[in-house]
Amino acid sequence: MKATYHKYTLHFKRPSGTSRGVMNDKETWFIILEKEGKKGIGECGILRGLSIDDRPDYEAKLQWTCANIHLGEKSLWEALIEFPSIQFGVEMAFQSLASENPFLLFPSAFTNAEKSIPINGLVWMGEELFMKQQIEEKLADGFRCIKLKIGAIDFDKELQLLRYIRQHFTAEQVEIRVDANGAFDKTLALNKITQLSEFQIHSIEQPIQKNNTDSMAELCETTPIPIALDEELIGVFLFEDKEQLLQKIKPQYIILKPSFIGGFRGTKEWILLAEKYHIGWWITSALESNIGLNAIAQWTYLQQNSMPQGLGTGALYTNNFDCPLQVSEGQLWYEKENDWAFDFEDFV
Repeated sequence: MKATYHKYTLHFKRPSGTSRGVMNDKETWFIILEKEGKKGIGECGILRGLSIDDRPDYEAKLQWTCANIHLGEKSLWEALIEFPSIQFGVEMAFQSLASENPFLLFPSAFTNAEKSIPINGLVWMGEELFMKQQIEEKLADGFRCIKLKIGAIDFDKELQLLRYIRQHFTAEQVEIRVDANGAFDKTLALNKITQLSEFQIHSIEQPIQKNNTDSMAELCETTPIPIALDEELIGVFLFEDKEQLLQKIKPQYIILKPSFIGGFRGTKEWILLAEKYHIGWWITSALESNIGLNAIAQWTYLQQNSMPQGLGTGALYTNNFDCPLQVSEGQLWYEKENDWAFDFEDFV
């Protein structure tokens, strides 16, 4: 078996804002496996400043992985414990190689175009007018669950945006999720969450910075809005540490990004623990290209979670790869008659 890796820079159609700043580009790497004339592909994607494996030795670890591909998927997963995005890429690449079609990893009613996956519509941070425009677009597109990035503009203006939605749509008509990306000061967080609760918010992601576990546990106990942990899960590698974290904080939800938490195997560990402790969960992409998004979506469908998932990111880039994934009326569909615009020969 031969393995190679290839860097690919994705370009956002328009700058995308979070509380950590504005993104114009996003780096990703593809691992390509070749064996007996067949090829498989996996995506290793990091977000600068957020991924635990955003390290100077990242590319060296990709080189090591390709040089040691003979160790096999399981041994590599264990050796790459501190590089969750490479764990994910390796898992995906082996699954792709073993499949009849390198992009049909997990056949199901979803890949057969019989069933869809409900998803949320993502509203990026920006000026009030820009955010309002995005909200109107998502609602017009038929989304019944929208997720707003908050914490970057004036909080009162964010409350006005939520008020605008609720003046037109009830909580039964449109579910609102908000994501603070750790932007709230821990001494002010409960007050802000209480103000947000006026608008019947489904949940708030990561209201305060990670690693403030005492404060987060207290928030989860007293909050009027269910709290979902996101960044808090990053860098928690061992199963027993994952369990200890959930036991201490007792969140209402956890949000699972395979590229950040050790691929499908790492995600499955979190799901097992969440269900053990009666914690809700859903899966989201981490701004992968359609290569990674396709694998995540196919695997997510098999988990049979009826909540809206965070998988609507395929249209963010100018240079993504055309693929069967299509969003319609707030649902992700696999239009199997649509071909992939991806040529392995471009990555040799």
